[in-house]
Amino acid sequence: MLSITHIHKRFGDVQALNDVTFDVHDGKIVGLIGQNGAGKSTTFHSILNFLSFEGQITWNGQPLTAADYDQIGYLPEERSLMSKLTITQQIVYLARLKNQPAKVIKPKIASWMARFAVKGQPTDKIDKLSKGNQQKVQLICTLIHEPKLIILDEPFSGLDPVNADLLKQAILDAKQRGAAIIFSSHDMSNVEAICDSLVMLRNGETVLKGTIDDVRAQFGRTRLFLTTDWSADQLAALPGVTGVSKQGARRYRLELASADVGPSLFDQVTGGHYIEEFSQQPPTLDEIFRTEAGGGQHE
Repeated sequence: MLSITHIHKRFGDVQALNDVTFDVHDGKIVGLIGQNGAGKSTTFHSILNFLSFEGQITWNGQPLTAADYDQIGYLPEERSLMSKLTITQQIVYLARLKNQPAKVIKPKIASWMARFAVKGQPTDKIDKLSKGNQQKVQLICTLIHEPKLIILDEPFSGLDPVNADLLKQAILDAKQRGAAIIFSSHDMSNVEAICDSLVMLRNGETVLKGTIDDVRAQFGRTRLFLTTDWSADQLAALPGVTGVSKQGARRYRLELASADVGPSLFDQVTGGHYIEEFSQQPPTLDEIFRTEAGGGQHE
């Protein structure tokens, strides 16, 4: 388990991190979210010991050692590969930096390329690959040594939906084998789809933390989706309804003043009869992000 405890980091006059605390458990996925400048990359760089900080970061209760860093897979936000190397040379080079011998890594390369649908051969040079395939090679470099801790900084950036799904499956497979995983993303659908919990930073401070369901529940079930023959005007006149938007021919989304008005609305709208849809929900993670993430200037 990775434990981040009361970490602080200042760059000149800018407080990049202010008392950030959270855990990443083995076999769990944490989404680190926030606008650009919120402190996500600074958090990652602190974990990786790229910069000094105040506070404590431990792995299984102990400070991270050189051997522990060999068990970390890190994908930086800024992609960088050595263009004149072949795919095999690039993967082996980065694996050896993690004390993984070439004889162990080389036999795995073809299967990992197939897994990520990389178009090319292991002998192809990096600069002959498309941008998307280069990105997939860097993902292979991050994951091929089966790290115990995986840190992914905007891993879905630039990936089309098909390739994003390949990455999601790879992340879930790593979770299944017990890796602790943390990644940042601006796409809340990715966070909602695969994360067990999230940490939201705003200007270097933690503003939300918990499981996806718990975070959403904090904001109340104030969105109501229903299918009815009632008109928008009739729905808007109901007690406790603060807004109505049409979603389809007979489908509406209602904004409620309080989650508590749901039962009475159900009785009024259904009149004791069958209704195709009546779904009271908390705001989506994307809606929460838009209202709570805020802004910052340094990351």
